[in-house]
Amino acid sequence: MKAESIVYTIAGMCFGIILGWIIATQQQPARAVAPVTQVANESPSQAPSSSGQQAKVLDEARVQQLTTILNSDPKNAGAAVQLGNTYFDAEHYPEAIKWYEQALTIDPKNADASTDLGVSYYYTNRSDEALKQFENSLRIDPKHTKTLLNKGIVLAFGKQDLNGAAESWRRVVELAPNSPEAQAAQRGLEGIAASQAGGRSGGGSTNQ
Repeated sequence: MKAESIVYTIAGMCFGIILGWIIATQQQPARAVAPVTQVANESPSQAPSSSGQQAKVLDEARVQQLTTILNSDPKNAGAAVQLGNTYFDAEHYPEAIKWYEQALTIDPKNADASTDLGVSYYYTNRSDEALKQFENSLRIDPKHTKTLLNKGIVLAFGKQDLNGAAESWRRVVELAPNSPEAQAAQRGLEGIAASQAGGRSGGGSTNQ
């Protein structure tokens, strides 16, 4: 599963500055998602800084190998998922989408592939489709924590829905409190709480 890319690139990088992001979105909500998506696309490794990063190279040999398998066995869902993963790793998200969609046509109950597809939608600025795909993942597995974490990230950064994001992240913490996903979700919750506290404090000082 490749959803960790959004979990650890966006969560680790952006939760630490969520307060500033919230302030910026209050002033310029229409542009809020652009920097997040741009950073995600420019930072294929899981490093916290996007400066100087180079896009990963597509593993052409792996693509050829998996394409050969699928040519001889078009119903091989596992090969289709792996091909999607290969393109995802190289940040070729439109191609990743194609193969995740094919994998789900063959195996519609694959929650991991469904979530990877949703993440790929988000990376191509299709937040609504990403959220719809995450709902499909949760119908398959209501306790899929990576889906819930990614849903919260897209709600926060793609839709500016902090209440919805917090609800999704609280569910992650509830389901798997000691997991890396819960740690990332907790950072998001703390960022939202800090911003709300700061907003109340700022509002109080203005009235004095």
